[in-house]
Amino acid sequence: MSDDAVEAGAGTLDRLTSVGLRTGIGLVALAAFAVVVVVGALTPGTPLGRFVRVLFANSTVSAALRLSVPIAFAALGGIFAEKSGVINIGLEGLLIIAAFGGVYVADVTGSVWFGLLGGVVTSVLLALLFAVVCIEFRADQIIAGLAVWLIALGLAPFLSQVVYGSTNTEGVGTFRTVPRMLAESSLPVLSTMVVDGLAWAADLPTVGALFSATPVVYLMFVAVAASWWTMNRTSFGRHVRASGENPKALDTAGVNVSLVRYKAVLLSGVLSGIGGAALALSIGQFSGSGPTMVNGKGFIAIVAYLFGNYNPIGALLSTLLFAGLDALQLTLQARSLFAIPSELVRTVPYVTVIVVLALFGRTRIPEAAGDHYESGEE
Repeated sequence: MSDDAVEAGAGTLDRLTSVGLRTGIGLVALAAFAVVVVVGALTPGTPLGRFVRVLFANSTVSAALRLSVPIAFAALGGIFAEKSGVINIGLEGLLIIAAFGGVYVADVTGSVWFGLLGGVVTSVLLALLFAVVCIEFRADQIIAGLAVWLIALGLAPFLSQVVYGSTNTEGVGTFRTVPRMLAESSLPVLSTMVVDGLAWAADLPTVGALFSATPVVYLMFVAVAASWWTMNRTSFGRHVRASGENPKALDTAGVNVSLVRYKAVLLSGVLSGIGGAALALSIGQFSGSGPTMVNGKGFIAIVAYLFGNYNPIGALLSTLLFAGLDALQLTLQARSLFAIPSELVRTVPYVTVIVVLALFGRTRIPEAAGDHYESGEE
């Protein structure tokens, strides 16, 4: 047997061992979680029982869904960009600039929907700048992505200071829940029937939060399904994947690789724009203090789509995990169920990100991700 065959066999064995180890750790973690839930359910008067009750409370689930929106949209945008071969670590910056743009346009127009559109426009403009620098001028994508983040981190609070006299903008309207929107619609009979049905469903334990959400939460689920369909069932999706795996073959087939990458990066701007504007308009204000109100959600989005292996559905599930932990730590701080310092409780989502990356972070990135390509290159 040749040395190459021996090395290949050893490499395969190592990969299988690694996969088996990670799978085993994942199963142990799930089993431990199941034990905690069962014990908590059987002992409702104990701190563990109260913890389980909080974990599955509608308020926690509702907060998790709301916090998932900006992360999920940014993750979807990151998938399209990176699958095309452009690593966009500037998602944080796109969320920041979209958050300010969304609030400003909503303030000027008086409409949260125009605000959402304004957030998309501002995000796309910054994404276009990033695309030109990376694709046209062949800049290092990591450095360019960091530059996008730093530009937005400085520009959005500066614009807020110029317009509103403070890094925090004035309050604007927010997205109302779907039942409330229907109750205020011009179809009283139909809306009353639907609202009554939604009110009944909203009282269901845990899943009731799904029936009293804002429109952007439902838009998130639609965007995930549409992204999966686009990536796996359309010619554009095939071109995006080929651009990130084998741009030379795509070029030989007569498809403009640069154009595909431009479209993918701009699409990441559209999706991140929705996420950033939705984040600000769910609160009704842009806060530019410190790391801004985005506060690392763009970077968590990168972890989410890597953990989800570039699959929109996997990215959504990862997002729900991280957002759920964030919502849980907020509730735990408010209710003080355990004698744990609040500073330590706040680290729970970020510690989980590190653990997840350590155990499951060996995602295979697209072959040509980060590489520049010009038509005609050998």
